Amino acid sequence: MRALAILAALSGALAVAAGAFGAHGASGMAAELLKTGSHYQLIHALAALALFQRPLGAFAGWCFVAGGALFAGSLYALALGAPHIFGIVTPFGGMGLIMGWFALAIGAWRARA
Repeated sequence: MRALAILAALSGALAVAAGAFGAHGASGMAAELLKTGSHYQLIHALAALALFQRPLGAFAGWCFVAGGALFAGSLYALALGAPHIFGIVTPFGGMGLIMGWFALAIGAWRARA
C-alpha cells in the first residue's frame, strides 16, 4: 500500500510540472496536450491518495496511477514531439481510469450495509 501512496504523490508532482510547462513553456497543440494530460493525471493522483487504504480502493488507486501514467504519459510524449503512434496508448490509459471508477462503484455497492 505504501508504494501506491508514493506513486500517487509522484504522479501528482509530475502533473503539476507538466501543467506548468504547458502554461509557460509550450504553445499550440503541445500546450493543449500538456494541459489535458496534467488535468486528468492530477485528479486521479488525488483520488488514488484518498483511496489507498481501502480494500477495493487500493485496486482503484492502482488503476488510477497506471491509467494516469499511460493516458497522461502518452499525451506528454506527443506534446514533446514523439511520433503519432504514441497516441495508440492514450485509450488504454483512459480504460484504466474508467476501471478505477467502476471499482469504486463496486466497492460502494458492497459497503451499502
